[in-house]
Amino acid sequence: MASLETIKLPDIGVSGKVEIIEVLVEAGQTVEAETSMLTLESDKATMEIPAPKSGKIVELLIKVGDQVGTGDPIATMESATESAGESAHAAAEPAPSAPKAVATAAATAAPVAAPSDMNADHQCDVVVLGAGPGGYTAAFRAADLGKKVILIERYEKIGGVCLNVGCIPSKALLHVSGILNETCEMGSHGITFAEPKIDLDGLRGFKNGVIDKLTGGLKQLAKQRKVTILHGVGQFASANHIRITAADGSQTTVQFEHAIIAAGSQPVKLPFIPHDDPRVIDSTGALELADIPKRMLIIGGGIIGLEMAQVYASLGSKITIVELADNIIPGADKDLVRPLLKDIKKRYE
Repeated sequence: MASLETIKLPDIGVSGKVEIIEVLVEAGQTVEAETSMLTLESDKATMEIPAPKSGKIVELLIKVGDQVGTGDPIATMESATESAGESAHAAAEPAPSAPKAVATAAATAAPVAAPSDMNADHQCDVVVLGAGPGGYTAAFRAADLGKKVILIERYEKIGGVCLNVGCIPSKALLHVSGILNETCEMGSHGITFAEPKIDLDGLRGFKNGVIDKLTGGLKQLAKQRKVTILHGVGQFASANHIRITAADGSQTTVQFEHAIIAAGSQPVKLPFIPHDDPRVIDSTGALELADIPKRMLIIGGGIIGLEMAQVYASLGSKITIVELADNIIPGADKDLVRPLLKDIKKRYE
């Protein structure tokens, strides 16, 4: 009798539990390695979890709506070799056309690029330019659908602006800021804390640790799906070729069938601001926490500006906000913004 193996959720680079929003297999189904088994949804992205090996799903240990974390059991599986051994006893003889069919299927799955005289170092079905939330989710989905995928990222770490210099580090710092603000407000409840001591190196280390954990999880997910990651600046050389220039100047050419452009964004440099002045920083520079100035002027009362205002105010800076529009967070419902505006007018200029 074949032994069963418990399939556990791999490291997905997310702390705590995430919700299962879709189960893509069922008990009794035979799956190939890397076949998507379930879809998870975190605060920032959805991700599909592939089967670690080929085999037969004997029992599902999860369902839609469950909260799961790294190492949790999700299914029991009978490996493909064991299933094949049992099937061999039941079958009189294998169908003579089976090997030919397998070879044909393998040949069909191989990527076929458009004819071209240009030499290529790599070939793939899908190339994705940009490894931010749009790029890596598209790359993972294409890989789950059986495509050979190459993901191109100009920076050392994948994850794009969101994971490296945007949503994730800002939320990590806002968490610290929220705690500092709450301790100050507890005085009205009869509880007083001593003045906090800010260790900027420690705070930067905490923020960078959060980033490293998530980007490391993404690299693991890419590895599981056999997505190739190439670092450098991509430039289209033809309708089916893209040339990648690495930081050291070396070049690599990729031949592809389909391309997805997810190049992301960067802060706008306003022409009337002296950007060569070291006192002038954008949101990326603000998240580096080089120092905590006594006074800080923030140009723009949108979400990013207000987030940086809260972080630096809680760390001791006196904040002044300048907004061109007649209200903060332009485009948001004024009824929603009004309580926030009333609160920050007490704390900022």
